[in-house]
Amino acid sequence: MKNKKQKVLVVGGGFGGLNTAQNLNDQSVDVLLIDKANHHLFQPLLYQVATAALSPGDIIAPIRNILRKQKNVQVIMDEVLSIDPKNNIVYLNEKSVKYDYLVLAPGCISNYYGNNQWKDNAIGLKTINDALRIREKILLSFEKAEKSKSKKELSSFLTFIIIGGGPTGVEIAGAVGELANHSLLEDYSNFKTSDARIILIEASDRILRPFDDRLSKCAEKCLKDLGVEVFLNGKVDGISDTGLYLNGKFIPSENIIWAAGNRTPKFLENINAERDKIGRIKVLSDCSVGNFPNIFLIGDAAHFEYENNKVLPQVAPVAIQQGKFVAKIIVNNILPTDRPSFNYIDKGTLATIGRARAVAQFRKLKFSGFFAWLIWAFVHIISLIGYRNRYKVLTEWVWYYFSYKNGIRLITKE
Repeated sequence: MKNKKQKVLVVGGGFGGLNTAQNLNDQSVDVLLIDKANHHLFQPLLYQVATAALSPGDIIAPIRNILRKQKNVQVIMDEVLSIDPKNNIVYLNEKSVKYDYLVLAPGCISNYYGNNQWKDNAIGLKTINDALRIREKILLSFEKAEKSKSKKELSSFLTFIIIGGGPTGVEIAGAVGELANHSLLEDYSNFKTSDARIILIEASDRILRPFDDRLSKCAEKCLKDLGVEVFLNGKVDGISDTGLYLNGKFIPSENIIWAAGNRTPKFLENINAERDKIGRIKVLSDCSVGNFPNIFLIGDAAHFEYENNKVLPQVAPVAIQQGKFVAKIIVNNILPTDRPSFNYIDKGTLATIGRARAVAQFRKLKFSGFFAWLIWAFVHIISLIGYRNRYKVLTEWVWYYFSYKNGIRLITKE
């Protein structure tokens, strides 16, 4: 009698989930991948969709198309509601699914730190829909500014506030700075560059905390060169549809973008395991969860400690390497007591600040400026899925580099 194949359930079609599924190709397991979207999103470039530099289709690829040659993989578009880890069941919107192995790679959602009433007026940047909402608001604000009849009204439309000084916040601030100061300048007659105000708020004493202090200061200078005001040790006291309170002072703005933190999806609450202060589950050295050796948690939602109690960063290379690692354990059906420890190979940290400027850190090697931007551009181009996406993104970047013109300035709201 033939042995029954083990069922591997992968939740999430991002970097971690996709790499897990791809590394289970042609193995004696049945893989079911579940995601609430039908596409894989290249999240590191999502901010460029939000700032009209790229089209949504440039940074996404259909999950079914990516995995179409894998005969042992099925893809379902659905949402996970809860998990019963004791009985190996995952509950979806439309049905429940049993598993032998469960690989959780759900990513994170925006964390408003108990102020969920802010999310309607301070849009987070996690999905294509978020990016399109931000793009629409930014472009509509320029149109409203063109029709404005008072300085007060003009100031509200042309003040752009980004909350959070991590890589996402810095990259958005740099892109909006160039959009306001270069790309759109010649297209409007009712306002000038000095009327636009771009503000970046960071709660700690420096931006880009994962980077070396020197690179953080370099990035701050680059932002200031683009006209971005950087507020360090900034405390946001309240957000409304007309602006926000920063350190007790009200700043009128119709454009507030939230890039201040992450939290895990609600369905992970069913798993009884130790968590860190932002809700990430602390995983063991083999990426498994507490008392459940057949459940793995990888990527942004996992708190993985390594040398000297350091925690792995929430970046794509971590999720990719963890996905490959977990797939090997599943393929070889390694017992918990015999499993190796996950060893992350640090390939560096990168962040771009507008056109042709970036910071890059590869352990002890540190770069900034144009050379760092070339490294950033190369890494992101080769990481995109599909020749078509690579070609289109490269073409848009070359065009923008020489023309300063963002090509995707579409307002679709009726």
